[in-house]
Amino acid sequence: MTASVLVVYATRYGSTKEVAEKITATLWENGLAVEIQPFKDVKTLNNVSAVVMGAPLQMFRWHKDAIGFLTRFRKELCEIPVAIFALGPFHDEESEWQEVRKELDKELANFPWLTPVSVSIVGAKYDPASLGFPFSMIPALKQIPALDIRNWDAVKSWAKELVDKINPGTN
Repeated sequence: MTASVLVVYATRYGSTKEVAEKITATLWENGLAVEIQPFKDVKTLNNVSAVVMGAPLQMFRWHKDAIGFLTRFRKELCEIPVAIFALGPFHDEESEWQEVRKELDKELANFPWLTPVSVSIVGAKYDPASLGFPFSMIPALKQIPALDIRNWDAVKSWAKELVDKINPGTN
Protein backbone atom coordinates (compact mmCIF):
# COMPACT_ATOMS: atom_id res chain seq x y z
CA MET A 1 0.00 0.00 0.00
CA THR A 2 1.36 3.41 -0.93
CA ALA A 3 1.90 5.86 1.88
CA SER A 4 0.47 9.29 1.27
CA VAL A 5 0.58 12.87 2.44
CA LEU A 6 -2.58 14.13 4.11
CA VAL A 7 -3.45 17.81 3.84
CA VAL A 8 -5.95 18.71 6.55
CA TYR A 9 -7.64 22.01 7.17
CA ALA A 10 -10.28 23.95 9.04
CA THR A 11 -12.15 26.81 7.48
CA ARG A 12 -15.10 28.99 8.31
CA TYR A 13 -15.66 30.74 4.98
CA GLY A 14 -13.61 28.63 2.55
CA SER A 15 -10.37 30.62 2.35
CA THR A 16 -8.21 28.06 4.17
CA LYS A 17 -9.73 25.27 2.08
CA GLU A 18 -8.63 27.11 -1.09
CA VAL A 19 -5.07 27.34 0.26
CA ALA A 20 -5.13 23.65 1.22
CA GLU A 21 -6.29 22.79 -2.31
CA LYS A 22 -3.39 24.75 -3.83
CA ILE A 23 -0.93 22.95 -1.54
CA THR A 24 -2.48 19.58 -2.39
CA ALA A 25 -2.25 20.27 -6.13
CA THR A 26 1.36 21.41 -5.85
CA LEU A 27 2.41 18.33 -3.87
CA TRP A 28 0.64 16.09 -6.39
CA GLU A 29 2.28 17.90 -9.32
CA ASN A 30 5.62 17.20 -7.65
CA GLY A 31 5.05 13.46 -7.50
CA LEU A 32 3.56 12.87 -4.07
CA ALA A 33 0.48 10.80 -3.34
CA VAL A 34 -1.73 13.27 -1.53
CA GLU A 35 -5.22 13.47 -0.05
CA ILE A 36 -7.13 16.42 1.37
CA GLN A 37 -9.74 16.42 4.14
CA PRO A 38 -11.22 18.74 6.75
CA PHE A 39 -9.87 18.00 10.25
CA LYS A 40 -13.28 16.78 11.39
CA ASP A 41 -13.43 14.08 8.70
CA VAL A 42 -10.13 12.38 9.60
CA LYS A 43 -10.73 9.10 11.40
CA THR A 44 -7.25 7.58 11.20
CA LEU A 45 -3.73 8.35 10.11
CA ASN A 46 -3.03 4.77 9.00
CA ASN A 47 -0.94 4.76 5.80
CA VAL A 48 -0.27 8.49 6.13
CA SER A 49 3.43 9.27 5.83
CA ALA A 50 3.22 13.04 6.44
CA VAL A 51 0.64 15.66 7.38
CA VAL A 52 0.23 19.26 6.25
CA MET A 53 -2.10 21.12 8.61
CA GLY A 54 -3.80 24.43 7.96
CA ALA A 55 -6.22 26.62 9.87
CA PRO A 56 -6.95 30.30 10.35
CA LEU A 57 -6.00 32.34 13.37
CA GLN A 58 -9.08 34.21 14.52
CA MET A 59 -9.15 36.54 17.51
CA PHE A 60 -5.56 35.44 18.28
CA ARG A 61 -6.57 31.78 18.54
CA TRP A 62 -5.88 28.92 16.17
CA HIS A 63 -9.02 27.17 14.94
CA LYS A 64 -10.40 24.67 17.48
CA ASP A 65 -10.45 21.87 14.89
CA ALA A 66 -6.66 22.15 14.49
CA ILE A 67 -6.18 22.00 18.25
CA GLY A 68 -8.48 18.97 18.47
CA PHE A 69 -6.62 17.20 15.66
CA LEU A 70 -3.27 17.69 17.41
CA THR A 71 -4.71 16.30 20.62
CA ARG A 72 -6.48 13.37 18.96
CA PHE A 73 -3.53 12.22 16.86
CA ARG A 74 -0.61 13.11 19.12
CA LYS A 75 0.99 9.66 19.00
CA GLU A 76 0.86 9.39 15.21
CA LEU A 77 2.02 12.98 14.63
CA CYS A 78 5.13 12.33 16.73
CA GLU A 79 6.18 9.66 14.23
CA ILE A 80 5.74 11.44 10.88
CA PRO A 81 6.72 14.79 9.36
CA VAL A 82 4.20 17.57 10.03
CA ALA A 83 4.07 20.94 8.29
CA ILE A 84 1.78 23.75 9.41
CA PHE A 85 0.26 26.80 7.77
CA ALA A 86 -2.02 29.42 9.23
CA LEU A 87 -3.99 32.25 7.69
CA GLY A 88 -4.05 35.45 9.62
CA PRO A 89 -2.74 38.83 8.50
CA PHE A 90 -5.33 41.09 6.90
CA HIS A 91 -2.84 43.75 5.86
CA ASP A 92 0.48 43.34 4.14
CA GLU A 93 2.36 45.06 6.96
CA GLU A 94 5.42 43.43 8.52
CA SER A 95 4.21 44.12 12.08
CA GLU A 96 0.95 42.27 11.43
CA TRP A 97 2.76 39.26 9.93
CA GLN A 98 5.05 39.16 12.97
CA GLU A 99 2.11 39.40 15.36
CA VAL A 100 0.30 36.52 13.65
CA ARG A 101 3.45 34.37 13.77
CA LYS A 102 3.88 35.22 17.45
CA GLU A 103 0.30 34.18 18.17
CA LEU A 104 0.66 30.94 16.20
CA ASP A 105 3.90 30.14 18.02
CA LYS A 106 2.07 30.74 21.31
CA GLU A 107 -0.66 28.29 20.29
CA LEU A 108 1.87 25.67 19.13
CA ALA A 109 3.78 26.02 22.42
CA ASN A 110 0.85 24.18 24.00
CA PHE A 111 2.10 21.12 22.10
CA PRO A 112 5.80 20.89 23.06
CA TRP A 113 6.01 17.40 21.59
CA LEU A 114 5.24 18.77 18.11
CA THR A 115 8.24 19.59 15.93
CA PRO A 116 6.98 20.78 12.54
CA VAL A 117 9.33 20.47 9.57
CA SER A 118 8.01 23.83 8.36
CA VAL A 119 5.59 26.55 9.45
CA SER A 120 4.16 29.17 7.11
CA ILE A 121 1.89 32.16 7.55
CA VAL A 122 -0.48 32.96 4.68
CA GLY A 123 -2.29 36.24 4.22
CA ALA A 124 -6.01 36.29 4.85
CA LYS A 125 -9.10 36.81 2.75
CA TYR A 126 -11.99 38.83 4.11
CA ASP A 127 -15.43 39.36 2.65
CA PRO A 128 -17.92 41.23 4.86
CA ALA A 129 -20.78 39.84 2.78
CA SER A 130 -19.98 36.32 3.96
CA LEU A 131 -19.94 37.02 7.70
CA GLY A 132 -21.98 34.62 9.78
CA PHE A 133 -23.53 35.09 13.17
CA PRO A 134 -22.43 36.60 15.56
CA PHE A 135 -19.93 38.56 13.45
CA SER A 136 -22.65 39.71 11.06
CA MET A 137 -24.18 41.61 13.97
CA ILE A 138 -21.11 43.83 14.42
CA PRO A 139 -21.55 46.97 12.28
CA ALA A 140 -17.84 47.81 12.22
CA LEU A 141 -17.01 44.45 10.62
CA LYS A 142 -19.51 45.08 7.83
CA GLN A 143 -17.76 48.38 7.02
CA ILE A 144 -14.34 46.82 6.39
CA PRO A 145 -13.77 46.47 2.64
CA ALA A 146 -13.28 43.03 1.11
CA LEU A 147 -9.66 41.98 0.72
CA ASP A 148 -7.52 39.04 -0.26
CA ILE A 149 -3.79 39.16 0.47
CA ARG A 150 -3.13 35.46 -0.06
CA ASN A 151 0.01 35.22 -2.18
CA TRP A 152 -0.55 32.18 -4.39
CA ASP A 153 3.04 32.16 -5.68
CA ALA A 154 4.32 32.05 -2.09
CA VAL A 155 1.88 29.26 -1.21
CA LYS A 156 3.01 27.20 -4.20
CA SER A 157 6.68 27.88 -3.43
CA TRP A 158 6.23 26.77 0.18
CA ALA A 159 4.47 23.60 -0.94
CA LYS A 160 7.33 22.82 -3.35
CA GLU A 161 9.82 23.27 -0.49
CA LEU A 162 7.81 20.74 1.52
CA VAL A 163 8.34 17.99 -1.04
CA ASP A 164 11.89 17.24 0.14
CA LYS A 165 10.94 17.68 3.81
CA ILE A 166 7.97 15.31 3.82
CA ASN A 167 8.61 12.93 0.93
CA PRO A 168 8.61 9.41 2.36
CA GLY A 169 11.35 8.41 -0.08
CA THR A 170 13.82 10.95 1.31
CA ASN A 171 13.24 10.57 5.05
